[in-house]
Amino acid sequence: MQSAAQASDMIPIPDHANDLFYPDTDGRPMAESDFQREPLSYAISALRRFFHDQDDIYVSGNLLIYYEQGNPKASVAPDVFVVRGAPGHDRRIYKLWEEPKAPDFVLEITSNSSVSEDQGIKRGLYAFLGIEEYWQIDPTGDYLIPSLQGLRLTEGNYWPIPVRDSGDGTLIGASTVLGLELRNTGGQLHFHDPIQDRTLLTYAELAQAAEIAERGREIAERARRIAERGYQNAEQARETAERRAETEARQRAAAEARADVEARQRAAAEARIAELEK
Repeated sequence: MQSAAQASDMIPIPDHANDLFYPDTDGRPMAESDFQREPLSYAISALRRFFHDQDDIYVSGNLLIYYEQGNPKASVAPDVFVVRGAPGHDRRIYKLWEEPKAPDFVLEITSNSSVSEDQGIKRGLYAFLGIEEYWQIDPTGDYLIPSLQGLRLTEGNYWPIPVRDSGDGTLIGASTVLGLELRNTGGQLHFHDPIQDRTLLTYAELAQAAEIAERGREIAERARRIAERGYQNAEQARETAERRAETEARQRAAAEARADVEARQRAAAEARIAELEK
Protein backbone atom coordinates (compact mmCIF):
# COMPACT_ATOMS: atom_id res chain seq x y z
CA MET A 1 0.00 0.00 0.00
CA GLN A 2 3.02 2.27 0.02
CA SER A 3 3.10 5.09 -2.48
CA ALA A 4 5.33 7.01 -4.82
CA ALA A 5 5.55 9.59 -2.10
CA GLN A 6 8.53 11.14 -0.38
CA ALA A 7 10.58 8.79 1.78
CA SER A 8 10.66 9.78 5.43
CA ASP A 9 13.66 9.85 7.76
CA MET A 10 13.30 6.41 9.31
CA ILE A 11 16.31 4.10 8.88
CA PRO A 12 18.65 5.85 6.40
CA ILE A 13 20.85 4.07 3.88
CA PRO A 14 23.89 6.16 2.97
CA ASP A 15 24.91 6.81 -0.62
CA HIS A 16 28.69 6.86 -0.24
CA ALA A 17 29.14 8.65 -3.56
CA ASN A 18 27.51 11.85 -2.37
CA ASP A 19 26.64 11.31 1.31
CA LEU A 20 22.91 11.24 0.59
CA PHE A 21 20.62 9.02 2.64
CA TYR A 22 17.98 6.69 1.25
CA PRO A 23 15.53 5.48 3.95
CA ASP A 24 14.37 1.89 3.82
CA THR A 25 10.79 2.75 4.79
CA ASP A 26 8.35 5.55 4.14
CA GLY A 27 6.60 4.99 7.48
CA ARG A 28 3.35 3.79 5.95
CA PRO A 29 1.72 0.44 6.92
CA MET A 30 2.32 -2.55 4.69
CA ALA A 31 -1.39 -3.09 4.08
CA GLU A 32 -4.60 -1.25 4.87
CA SER A 33 -6.45 -4.35 6.10
CA ASP A 34 -6.52 -8.13 5.99
CA PHE A 35 -8.15 -7.91 2.55
CA GLN A 36 -4.98 -6.34 1.16
CA ARG A 37 -2.40 -8.09 3.37
CA GLU A 38 -3.40 -11.66 2.50
CA PRO A 39 -2.97 -11.41 -1.30
CA LEU A 40 0.21 -9.35 -0.83
CA SER A 41 1.82 -11.95 1.44
CA TYR A 42 0.63 -14.80 -0.78
CA ALA A 43 1.97 -13.23 -3.98
CA ILE A 44 5.47 -12.62 -2.63
CA SER A 45 5.78 -16.05 -1.01
CA ALA A 46 4.28 -17.99 -3.93
CA LEU A 47 6.40 -16.22 -6.55
CA ARG A 48 9.58 -16.60 -4.51
CA ARG A 49 8.95 -20.29 -4.23
CA PHE A 50 8.11 -20.58 -7.95
CA PHE A 51 11.37 -18.88 -8.98
CA HIS A 52 13.53 -20.20 -6.10
CA ASP A 53 15.85 -22.17 -8.39
CA GLN A 54 16.52 -19.21 -10.72
CA ASP A 55 19.26 -17.01 -9.27
CA ASP A 56 18.68 -14.19 -11.74
CA ILE A 57 15.09 -13.42 -10.74
CA TYR A 58 14.36 -11.10 -7.83
CA VAL A 59 10.94 -11.16 -6.17
CA SER A 60 10.01 -8.64 -3.50
CA GLY A 61 7.31 -6.29 -2.32
CA ASN A 62 6.64 -3.33 -0.10
CA LEU A 63 10.27 -2.36 -0.73
CA LEU A 64 11.36 1.17 -1.65
CA ILE A 65 12.62 1.53 -5.21
CA TYR A 66 14.74 4.64 -5.74
CA TYR A 67 14.76 5.68 -9.38
CA GLU A 68 16.76 8.93 -9.43
CA GLN A 69 20.31 9.02 -8.10
CA GLY A 70 20.89 11.93 -5.78
CA ASN A 71 17.17 12.41 -5.04
CA PRO A 72 16.00 10.37 -2.02
CA LYS A 73 12.48 11.73 -2.57
CA ALA A 74 12.18 9.92 -5.89
CA SER A 75 10.93 6.56 -4.65
CA VAL A 76 8.05 4.15 -4.97
CA ALA A 77 7.22 0.95 -3.09
CA PRO A 78 5.14 -1.49 -5.18
CA ASP A 79 3.17 -4.06 -3.25
CA VAL A 80 4.74 -6.87 -5.31
CA PHE A 81 7.37 -6.73 -8.03
CA VAL A 82 9.54 -9.11 -10.05
CA VAL A 83 12.82 -8.33 -11.81
CA ARG A 84 14.15 -10.72 -14.42
CA GLY A 85 17.91 -10.40 -14.71
CA ALA A 86 18.64 -9.21 -11.16
CA PRO A 87 20.30 -11.34 -8.46
CA GLY A 88 17.75 -12.92 -6.13
CA HIS A 89 19.42 -12.00 -2.83
CA ASP A 90 17.56 -9.97 -0.19
CA ARG A 91 17.83 -6.18 -0.12
CA ARG A 92 16.82 -3.32 2.17
CA ILE A 93 16.14 -0.95 -0.73
CA TYR A 94 16.37 -1.12 -4.55
CA LYS A 95 18.41 1.62 -6.28
CA LEU A 96 17.92 1.50 -10.02
CA TRP A 97 21.36 2.93 -10.75
CA GLU A 98 23.00 0.14 -8.76
CA GLU A 99 20.81 -2.65 -10.16
CA PRO A 100 20.75 -4.24 -13.62
CA LYS A 101 17.26 -2.95 -14.45
CA ALA A 102 13.84 -1.81 -13.28
CA PRO A 103 11.13 -4.37 -12.42
CA ASP A 104 9.43 -6.23 -15.25
CA PHE A 105 6.25 -6.98 -13.30
CA VAL A 106 4.38 -4.97 -10.66
CA LEU A 107 1.22 -5.88 -8.77
CA GLU A 108 -0.69 -3.40 -6.62
CA ILE A 109 -3.33 -4.51 -4.13
CA THR A 110 -5.88 -1.73 -4.47
CA SER A 111 -7.65 -0.23 -1.47
CA ASN A 112 -9.71 2.84 -0.67
CA SER A 113 -6.62 4.87 0.15
CA SER A 114 -4.57 3.76 -2.86
CA VAL A 115 -7.00 3.45 -5.78
CA SER A 116 -6.49 6.99 -7.08
CA GLU A 117 -2.72 6.71 -6.88
CA ASP A 118 -2.68 3.19 -8.36
CA GLN A 119 -4.76 4.37 -11.31
CA GLY A 120 -2.98 7.70 -11.75
CA ILE A 121 0.49 8.58 -10.48
CA LYS A 122 1.80 5.04 -10.32
CA ARG A 123 0.54 4.16 -13.77
CA GLY A 124 2.47 7.05 -15.25
CA LEU A 125 5.57 6.38 -13.15
CA TYR A 126 5.67 2.67 -13.95
CA ALA A 127 5.39 3.45 -17.67
CA PHE A 128 8.22 5.97 -17.29
CA LEU A 129 10.38 3.36 -15.56
CA GLY A 130 9.69 0.88 -18.36
CA ILE A 131 7.88 -1.70 -16.26
CA GLU A 132 6.54 -4.17 -18.81
CA GLU A 133 3.46 -5.35 -16.91
CA TYR A 134 1.40 -3.51 -14.33
CA TRP A 135 -1.38 -5.45 -12.59
CA GLN A 136 -3.98 -4.39 -10.04
CA ILE A 137 -6.33 -6.48 -7.96
CA ASP A 138 -9.18 -5.24 -5.79
CA PRO A 139 -9.84 -7.95 -3.15
CA THR A 140 -13.10 -6.37 -1.97
CA GLY A 141 -14.42 -5.54 -5.45
CA ASP A 142 -15.29 -2.02 -4.31
CA TYR A 143 -12.89 0.09 -6.38
CA LEU A 144 -12.00 -1.62 -9.68
CA ILE A 145 -14.29 -2.96 -12.39
CA PRO A 146 -13.31 -5.64 -13.19
CA SER A 147 -11.56 -6.40 -9.91
CA LEU A 148 -8.51 -7.81 -11.73
CA GLN A 149 -6.82 -5.60 -14.31
CA GLY A 150 -3.56 -5.85 -16.22
CA LEU A 151 -1.62 -3.43 -18.43
CA ARG A 152 1.21 -4.17 -20.86
CA LEU A 153 3.72 -1.53 -21.92
CA THR A 154 3.87 -1.02 -25.67
CA GLU A 155 5.94 1.81 -27.17
CA GLY A 156 5.88 3.73 -23.91
CA ASN A 157 2.13 3.40 -23.27
CA TYR A 158 0.09 0.93 -21.28
CA TRP A 159 -2.55 -1.13 -23.04
CA PRO A 160 -5.06 -3.45 -21.32
CA ILE A 161 -4.30 -7.14 -20.98
CA PRO A 162 -7.41 -9.23 -21.65
CA VAL A 163 -9.05 -10.60 -18.51
CA ARG A 164 -11.70 -13.29 -18.87
CA ASP A 165 -14.38 -14.72 -16.59
CA SER A 166 -14.06 -18.49 -16.28
CA GLY A 167 -17.81 -18.80 -15.82
CA ASP A 168 -17.75 -19.42 -12.09
CA GLY A 169 -16.87 -15.83 -11.19
CA THR A 170 -13.11 -16.35 -11.36
CA LEU A 171 -11.29 -13.62 -13.29
CA ILE A 172 -8.22 -14.83 -15.19
CA GLY A 173 -5.45 -12.82 -16.80
CA ALA A 174 -2.22 -14.11 -18.35
CA SER A 175 1.17 -12.62 -17.51
CA THR A 176 3.73 -13.18 -20.25
CA VAL A 177 6.47 -11.83 -17.96
CA LEU A 178 5.83 -14.51 -15.34
CA GLY A 179 4.53 -17.23 -17.61
CA LEU A 180 1.65 -17.56 -15.16
CA GLU A 181 -2.03 -16.76 -14.88
CA LEU A 182 -3.34 -14.40 -12.22
CA ARG A 183 -6.69 -15.59 -10.86
CA ASN A 184 -9.09 -13.67 -8.64
CA THR A 185 -11.80 -15.82 -7.09
CA GLY A 186 -14.02 -13.84 -4.75
CA GLY A 187 -11.11 -11.61 -3.73
CA GLN A 188 -8.69 -14.51 -3.31
CA LEU A 189 -5.59 -14.13 -5.46
CA HIS A 190 -3.78 -17.16 -6.83
CA PHE A 191 -1.16 -17.70 -9.49
CA HIS A 192 -1.72 -20.65 -11.80
CA ASP A 193 0.87 -22.45 -13.89
CA PRO A 194 -0.96 -23.25 -17.16
CA ILE A 195 1.78 -25.59 -18.39
CA GLN A 196 1.67 -27.89 -15.36
CA ASP A 197 -1.97 -27.02 -14.61
CA ARG A 198 -1.33 -26.31 -10.95
CA THR A 199 -1.94 -23.48 -8.53
CA LEU A 200 1.12 -21.99 -6.90
CA LEU A 201 1.39 -22.58 -3.18
CA THR A 202 3.28 -20.56 -0.62
CA TYR A 203 5.95 -22.23 1.52
CA ALA A 204 3.44 -22.38 4.37
CA GLU A 205 0.74 -23.90 2.14
CA LEU A 206 3.26 -26.40 0.77
CA ALA A 207 4.27 -27.41 4.29
CA GLN A 208 0.61 -27.76 5.26
CA ALA A 209 -0.10 -29.86 2.16
CA ALA A 210 2.92 -32.05 2.95
CA GLU A 211 1.69 -32.45 6.52
CA ILE A 212 -1.79 -33.43 5.32
CA ALA A 213 -0.28 -35.87 2.82
CA GLU A 214 1.91 -37.38 5.57
CA ARG A 215 -1.12 -37.77 7.83
CA GLY A 216 -2.92 -39.42 4.94
CA ARG A 217 -0.02 -41.84 4.44
CA GLU A 218 0.01 -42.62 8.17
CA ILE A 219 -3.74 -43.29 8.15
CA ALA A 220 -3.39 -45.48 5.06
CA GLU A 221 -0.52 -47.39 6.69
CA ARG A 222 -2.55 -47.95 9.86
CA ALA A 223 -5.48 -49.15 7.76
CA ARG A 224 -3.13 -51.47 5.86
CA ARG A 225 -1.75 -52.90 9.09
CA ILE A 226 -5.27 -53.37 10.50
CA ALA A 227 -6.37 -55.07 7.29
CA GLU A 228 -3.25 -57.24 7.35
CA ARG A 229 -3.94 -58.23 10.94
CA GLY A 230 -7.53 -58.96 9.99
CA TYR A 231 -6.33 -61.12 7.10
CA GLN A 232 -3.88 -62.92 9.37
CA ASN A 233 -6.62 -63.51 11.96
CA ALA A 234 -8.96 -64.75 9.27
CA GLU A 235 -6.23 -67.02 7.89
CA GLN A 236 -5.52 -68.37 11.35
CA ALA A 237 -9.24 -68.94 11.91
CA ARG A 238 -9.48 -70.73 8.56
CA GLU A 239 -6.50 -72.93 9.36
CA THR A 240 -7.93 -73.70 12.83
CA ALA A 241 -11.28 -74.57 11.28
CA GLU A 242 -9.60 -76.80 8.71
CA ARG A 243 -7.59 -78.58 11.39
CA ARG A 244 -10.72 -79.02 13.50
CA ALA A 245 -12.60 -80.35 10.50
CA GLU A 246 -9.76 -82.76 9.72
CA THR A 247 -9.68 -83.93 13.33
CA GLU A 248 -13.42 -84.39 13.41
CA ALA A 249 -13.30 -86.24 10.07
CA ARG A 250 -10.61 -88.59 11.40
CA GLN A 251 -12.63 -89.11 14.59
CA ARG A 252 -15.75 -89.88 12.55
CA ALA A 253 -13.80 -92.28 10.35
CA ALA A 254 -12.34 -94.00 13.43
CA ALA A 255 -15.79 -94.20 15.04
CA GLU A 256 -17.28 -95.61 11.85
CA ALA A 257 -14.45 -98.16 11.65
CA ARG A 258 -15.02 -99.20 15.27
CA ALA A 259 -18.76 -99.43 14.65
CA ASP A 260 -18.13 -101.61 11.59
CA VAL A 261 -15.82 -103.92 13.58
CA GLU A 262 -18.31 -104.14 16.37
CA ALA A 263 -21.10 -104.88 13.90
CA ARG A 264 -19.07 -107.67 12.32
CA GLN A 265 -18.20 -109.04 15.75
CA ARG A 266 -21.88 -109.01 16.75
CA ALA A 267 -22.84 -110.75 13.56
CA ALA A 268 -20.18 -113.41 14.09
CA ALA A 269 -21.27 -113.89 17.70
CA GLU A 270 -24.93 -114.20 16.71
CA ALA A 271 -24.01 -116.72 14.03
CA ARG A 272 -22.04 -118.79 16.54
CA ILE A 273 -24.91 -118.76 19.00
CA ALA A 274 -27.29 -119.83 16.29
CA GLU A 275 -25.08 -122.85 15.44
CA LEU A 276 -24.86 -123.91 19.05
CA GLU A 277 -28.61 -123.79 19.48
CA LYS A 278 -29.25 -126.26 16.62
